[in-house]
Amino acid sequence: MIWQASPVFRIRRPAKDLRAASGKSIDIIEIKFKNKNLIMPHPSFLDEIEKYSGVTVAQCYQCYRCTNGCPVARDMDIVPHRVIAYIIKGEREKVLSSKALWTCLQCITCSVRCPNGIDIARVIETARRLSIESGLAARRDTRFFDGLMIDSVERHGRLYELGTIMRYRLSKKEFFKDAALGLDMIRRGRIGLAPHNIRDRKTLRAIIREIREGTGK
Repeated sequence: MIWQASPVFRIRRPAKDLRAASGKSIDIIEIKFKNKNLIMPHPSFLDEIEKYSGVTVAQCYQCYRCTNGCPVARDMDIVPHRVIAYIIKGEREKVLSSKALWTCLQCITCSVRCPNGIDIARVIETARRLSIESGLAARRDTRFFDGLMIDSVERHGRLYELGTIMRYRLSKKEFFKDAALGLDMIRRGRIGLAPHNIRDRKTLRAIIREIREGTGK
């Protein structure tokens, strides 16, 4: 395929057309040329997502079932079916900087509802990892808090809510934030003062270690 730079027209080709023309999927980037936007191809974001997630994202035909079933779609800046569409189009920065990745509850409702069997929740989790690695993460605190929760489970075998919240607040130097709420929850018996450890923590730690080594995290 021959690409011609034009200072007048905005060149735009659908990702599926680029795939057919080149024999592989192609991402799209925009560059400035004489104050005009031009479109040029480069190695695909779609390929990157499919490689690391193991999910064939390109099978999506935008039926919207993932978005219609998502319990937090109303709080997302990019709803699930559009996340998939932007991945196919190669909009890497738009997806990886999106708050939607961190709004996702990982409830896998979208994955279950997909008629093509696309594991959308896994795709979003993969995009989360890439957003951290690329420095584009919209909500770094969410990833940090996830890490504190996993550390708590690894240490005790289950989540120690009070200890996790205290570690988070201390890291942010917000020593008294949510203190009144925390005391009320303790008084009502909603959270405990001490952690509850399971017996076979060694096996659980080995599982978590294996997962981390497998994902490089």
